Amino acid sequence: MAKSTTKKNKCSRNRRSSRKKSHPCADFNRNYSLYIRRVLKEVDPQKSISSDTLDIMNSVINDIFERISTQAYNLMCFRNRCTLTHEDIQKAMYMLFPGKRAKYAVTFGSEAVQRYAHSKNNSPA
Repeated sequence: MAKSTTKKNKCSRNRRSSRKKSHPCADFNRNYSLYIRRVLKEVDPQKSISSDTLDIMNSVINDIFERISTQAYNLMCFRNRCTLTHEDIQKAMYMLFPGKRAKYAVTFGSEAVQRYAHSKNNSPA
């Protein structure tokens, strides 16, 4: 039998993590219902959303997040890097979403990060 000659990622060293995991990563789903309600009230203050619809929207957001993070991780490993960068996430967006949707998502995401960084720098501590 021939040995497989797969190249291992340089990040896959056996390092001990100092952080303790409080939950299994596969079971973690974040709840975005508060944010969905806030955005809805911002768009149209008189509209409301049912709990079933809110659950569906929450699972859609979790699914999209999982797809983007998986694709970005694959790009990171493909480039033989140990750190996930914003370029990996942007390229994952362009790979997962068609044309203008990806462009708008990357643009609005970059603006949101810039506004957050600007507010952190200007906030009194």
